[in-house]
Amino acid sequence: MSSLRALLSDADSRLLQTLVLRRRPAADTTMRLVTRLGDVLVVGPLTLGLALGAVPSLRAQGALALWTVAASHLIVQLMKRRVCRSRPQLPVGLTFLIEPEDRFSFPSGHAAAGLSVALPIAVGLDGVLGPLVLAIGLSVGVSRCYLGVHYPGDVLAGWCLAILAFVIAPLVGGGLF
Repeated sequence: MSSLRALLSDADSRLLQTLVLRRRPAADTTMRLVTRLGDVLVVGPLTLGLALGAVPSLRAQGALALWTVAASHLIVQLMKRRVCRSRPQLPVGLTFLIEPEDRFSFPSGHAAAGLSVALPIAVGLDGVLGPLVLAIGLSVGVSRCYLGVHYPGDVLAGWCLAILAFVIAPLVGGGLF
């Protein structure tokens, strides 16, 4: 088991290094903005507003997004304190492009939040809007690696937790959605 863990950790580090060594100034700015879409000060008001009917056609999806975000956030915080994985060690000369919110890396709360909002909303949209919302939700996770604050495995775990919360929330919430 420890050899598998070492193999995965090595792959995680190599993928992250490949990404951060390809940073570009324009992308730096874009990724700093994209990552903010997973901040609690964005996700909270957005999901609450949708759940309260700010966009009437998305009220049910907003309620589901609110529950999904809450569930994934709880699981993320519990796992972060249990796993205690440190933030990535970046190559010499490179730094985090944003200040991490805490010292733990696994799983990515921003990746979970971005997809926890995007999944329920995308379900309620027609045409290309649904896939576009999903792409935006996924890009939050990608931005976390680009900025150097998460390993790819942290982001993948955050996405998996978001999917799990999205599937479980309607079962727990009964007929709310």
